[in-house]
Amino acid sequence: MRLKFGKGKDVDAADTGAAPAKKEKKEDSFVVFLVKLAVVVFIFRSFIFSPFSIPSESMLPRLLIGDYLLAAKWPYGYTRYSLPFNVPLIPGRILASEPERGDIAVFKAPPTAEVDYIKRVIGLPGDQIQMRDGTLYINGDEVKKRKIDDFVLPITQNMIDAAALDGRPSPCARTDFEEVDDAGQGFCRYPRYVETLPEGRSYEVLDIAITPQDNTSVFTVPAGHVFMMGDNRDNSEDSRFPAEVGGGVGMVPIENLVGRAQIMMWSTDGSAEWLLPWTWFTAARWDRLGTTF
Repeated sequence: MRLKFGKGKDVDAADTGAAPAKKEKKEDSFVVFLVKLAVVVFIFRSFIFSPFSIPSESMLPRLLIGDYLLAAKWPYGYTRYSLPFNVPLIPGRILASEPERGDIAVFKAPPTAEVDYIKRVIGLPGDQIQMRDGTLYINGDEVKKRKIDDFVLPITQNMIDAAALDGRPSPCARTDFEEVDDAGQGFCRYPRYVETLPEGRSYEVLDIAITPQDNTSVFTVPAGHVFMMGDNRDNSEDSRFPAEVGGGVGMVPIENLVGRAQIMMWSTDGSAEWLLPWTWFTAARWDRLGTTF
């Protein structure tokens, strides 16, 4: 059936009342996509996980140069230091939670709070910390320390590069720690111990020399601060040293804590070359990937 309108205009009955077809929605522009991606990355890095790389040996034997880990951002709450570039959008500390003794934590190092450091939480507010003859004391009590097998660390390219950067003659802490096996592979051999904190938490440390930091005065941790130490006790600029640029960190404000080490996402021995893609895989230390803290 056909209907007539006006001056005899014919219209199909099926067409009456039909809305014009909608134009297909255009895809978001590439710029909008990048903005959305940036927002997602900002939220993820600020409040969930953030990646960190290990450039030094201060946390041997647990962390090696060339390790890449994810730090969980929620365990200690959020401050301006949780945000990229320390953007001052968070007043004070929100959703605050105290660290636990023995945590491996990433923090903004005093005095500038601009550089990320990673150390182990040893002292909590009110604790008294002291080193005597290389042994750790917490609140006057000796922390149990047990000798185990030496730590044998194969020499890798990133260790060689680090030694050259520091002007050291050996990729090991000293030349007398350097050895070569029957296959010609060089390695460092370090004395290794297991420390057990009063709460029962254990971890491995290195004690490779007699140094001034083996004997310290008693440090009393102020309110709102923590005492941080590297597991490589004789090769770590930490809370045993005054806070100064390129040196120790002194007492670390809890608000400077960025996150707690959570999982190893990548590890490389430093031998990869960008123009040789297959070396990205041969340089990987696959056995370290996915390990948790």
